[in-house]
Amino acid sequence: MGLKIETILLSLEADQYAGKGQKAPGIADYAAAARDMEALGFDHLTTAEAGHDPFLPIAIAAEHTERVQLATNVAIAFPRSPMVTAQIAWDLQHLSGGRFQLGIGTQVKGHNERRYAAPWTAPPGPRLRDYVQCLRAIFASFQNGKVSKFEGEHYQFTMLPPFFSPGPIDYPAPPIHIAAVNKYMTRLAGELCDGLRLHPIATFKYTQEVILPAVETGAKKAGRDLADIEIVGAPFMAIAPDEEGVEKAKAETRQRISFYASTRTYHSVLNFHGWEDVGAKLHQYSLEGKWAEMPSLITDDMLEEFALIGTYDQVAKLVADRCPGAFTTVMLDMPHDLRADRDRVKDIVRDIRNLG
Repeated sequence: MGLKIETILLSLEADQYAGKGQKAPGIADYAAAARDMEALGFDHLTTAEAGHDPFLPIAIAAEHTERVQLATNVAIAFPRSPMVTAQIAWDLQHLSGGRFQLGIGTQVKGHNERRYAAPWTAPPGPRLRDYVQCLRAIFASFQNGKVSKFEGEHYQFTMLPPFFSPGPIDYPAPPIHIAAVNKYMTRLAGELCDGLRLHPIATFKYTQEVILPAVETGAKKAGRDLADIEIVGAPFMAIAPDEEGVEKAKAETRQRISFYASTRTYHSVLNFHGWEDVGAKLHQYSLEGKWAEMPSLITDDMLEEFALIGTYDQVAKLVADRCPGAFTTVMLDMPHDLRADRDRVKDIVRDIRNLG
């Protein structure tokens, strides 16, 4: 099978990254977007935890679609107990007719403690390993009607009275994907998970030379192959109808890249490319609230490494040229004016399939 294509149910605008906010979507907005994206041929629809809960829109999308896969990209794990996450994932797998994928990530310590008001009790890698194993045990308990105990260092699950079990469903347990940038998490995805959701900050070169070998190492540890793990890439996109618009899109993409690259957890990617000084300065600017000044630090060469850049007519070829071999699924976060042009989106999806 060729490259799968997904998109976000309702994408964020550049103003959200610059701290200016955007209008909150309603139920009708989610429903309409889900119907449209399925009709246009996408394989997956995803929701982000970016100001809004990522699970609620999945329920709306499930009601208004029939074929498309639905996934969180991603829900933040540690502020939710494994049982809380397992219950909503189980229900969404049932409500969607087996079309739900659970995508989870750890976020960073500062956001867990200061934004989510949640304790950061241990290094994220070993804790997420426990979390995934605990989810598996809970899913098995729901399906089999008896407790499959999990007793790890960070999480323990040893009790499930029948009254509190949702009971079995007619579909497999939700596939678990984790978000990763660094080696420990990518090995963990290969060893324990069904898929890996790459952060957009991972460049194509970093993905091929660092991430894929680490996933393969984890897969071999579990007696699996790299091909058994879905690799979902989400490259930044600086695209527009014409060359003039591309220049504006490049500026907006610099805003997005600088926002994420200011986080020290992601500096392994910058260090791989020799951009340590840029990472340090971006982090300092973020502490000082200089969000509007940060994009100027992202050079043209850096932008080329991170992003697909071109006109709408070039998108399919850009994806076909750069994504196969790095990803098995590509997430296209399209500008709002392109999303509104249904015929063009349909052509892009079709052309990516044909070129792939």
